[in-house]
Amino acid sequence: MDIGSKIRAIRNRKKITIAQMCEGTGLSKGFISNVENNNTSPSINTLQTIATYLDIPLPYLLLEKKQHMQVVRKEERTYSTLNKLKIEHITSKGGLRLTSVEFPPGASIGDAHAHEGEECHLVLEGKVLAEQGEDSFILEQGDSFSWNACVPHTVTNIGNEKAVVLIAVHSDKELNDLL
Repeated sequence: MDIGSKIRAIRNRKKITIAQMCEGTGLSKGFISNVENNNTSPSINTLQTIATYLDIPLPYLLLEKKQHMQVVRKEERTYSTLNKLKIEHITSKGGLRLTSVEFPPGASIGDAHAHEGEECHLVLEGKVLAEQGEDSFILEQGDSFSWNACVPHTVTNIGNEKAVVLIAVHSDKELNDLL
């Protein structure tokens, strides 16, 4: 675990000198230098002192690099199609996936389907009919809706123009079989 480099990077980004950090934490210059160079493993209490001084949550220092923020540039996004729908895969992290789905007039995700997880939707363009169980709502640009995805559901473009819906899906299971 490379905690020292992370501490140094945060300290430098915040333009804090080692002397200022020593004064603010009560730790010696040599100790902080050893921590930043990964020559010593500080206790959790010491890490909490450093995290508090740097104004960051302690768990951030313990994250592996692959757990840090991930960036997907617009030109790196992938696309797929399903039932005439154009699906833009915006980003995903763990059990959370964000997609943008373009529905041509009359297009639907398909027959009502169900899966593990929860979904949140934001209508960016057009007019859609969202149906789940006995619930049925017509939604337009700016409207949002969410549901527990284990109940069969579908979304259909009922307008004369394309509809675009931003969809966030969270599931503890692998999301490969979903949108």
